[in-house]
Amino acid sequence: MTPLPSSMSTPKTAVLLCNLGTPDAPTPAALRRYLGEFLSDQRVVELPRFVWWPILHGIILRVRPAKSAKKYASIWMRDGDTSGSPLRVWTERQANALDAQLKASGQHVTVRYAMRYGSPSIAQQLDALQAEGVQRILILPAYPQYSATTTASVVDAVAHWTSKIRSLPELRFVNRYHDDTGYINALAARINTHWAQHGRPDGKISKLVLSFHGLPERNRTLGDPYYDECQTTARLLAEALRLTPDQYLVTFQSRFGAAKWLQPYTEPTVMALARSGVQRVDVACPGFTSDCIETLEEIDQEVREAFLTSGGQEFRYIPCLNDELAWISALERIAQKHLSGWL
Repeated sequence: MTPLPSSMSTPKTAVLLCNLGTPDAPTPAALRRYLGEFLSDQRVVELPRFVWWPILHGIILRVRPAKSAKKYASIWMRDGDTSGSPLRVWTERQANALDAQLKASGQHVTVRYAMRYGSPSIAQQLDALQAEGVQRILILPAYPQYSATTTASVVDAVAHWTSKIRSLPELRFVNRYHDDTGYINALAARINTHWAQHGRPDGKISKLVLSFHGLPERNRTLGDPYYDECQTTARLLAEALRLTPDQYLVTFQSRFGAAKWLQPYTEPTVMALARSGVQRVDVACPGFTSDCIETLEEIDQEVREAFLTSGGQEFRYIPCLNDELAWISALERIAQKHLSGWL
C-alpha cells in the first residue's frame, strides 16, 4: 500500500496531564515562589487585588514559606529516582504509565505532565509539544471533581498560552470524571486492599472518613458544582464498597483563612469521633489522585495526631491512587473517550 503523503497523515496527538503544583524544593525560598504564584491566582482567592495584595505580600509570603517548608521536608521523597515532591513523582509516574498503556493499545499518543503552579509549567509543556509537531492536545486535569479553583484555572493557563501563539493546535479539555466507573472502581479496589489487611469498619467503634479538599462556602453559593460532585463520588464509592450510611463520613480539609468553608471539617470531625468512643478511623482522600502535602502531612500527620490525642486508638491512612494499575487503566479509558475522532 502506498503511504499517504505527509500532508494527509494523521496529525500528531498528545495528552497533557495537569496537576496542581509543587515547590521545586522544601525550602523557604522555593515555597515563597510557589505560594506567590498559587495565591496570586484570582480563581483561588477571589478577593479584589487591592484588598488581597497587602495581605499576601505583607503577611503571608513573609510568614508562611518557612512553616510550609518544614511540612514539605517531612514528606519529601529522597530515594534515588524517586527524589522530589511526592505530587511531582506520582504525577510523572502516572503520565509515563498512561503513555505506555495508550501505546500498548495501539494509539500513537504522547503523554506529558504539567503543573498549574511551579514546574514544568503548562506553558512550558505546550511549547515543547508544539515544537515536536503535535497538532492535537487533550488537556486532562488530575482533578476528578470540577471546580473553578482548579479545573477552570487550568483552562485559564492554557488560554493565556494560546493568547501568545499564532498557529494554534486543536485543543480539547476534560472537565470532570467524578462519577466515572473506572475511577470509582479503582478507589474501591484501593480501599478493599487496605481492608483485606486491617478489616472493614463496623460503624460503631470504627469508621471510614472520606476527606475531600475544602472550598469556601461562598464558591458553592455562587454556583461552583464541586461540593455536589464530591458527594456523588462519595455515594458511588460507598455503594461500590457496600457500606451502610453509619459506616462512613464525608468531610472537607485544608481550610485556609477565616471565611466559612465547606463542612464538616476533617480534623474537628475525627476529634469528635474519638471523644464519642470511636476507636479507629480509616481515612481516604478520593479527590486527590496523587499523594501530596495535603494527604501525607495534613492527614497522615496532623489529623492522625489530633485523633490519637483526643482518645482514638487506631488511625489508618489509605494512600491515594498514585500509579495503581486499576487507576491507570481508568485514566486510559477517560483519555480514549475524549480522544475519540482524533485517532
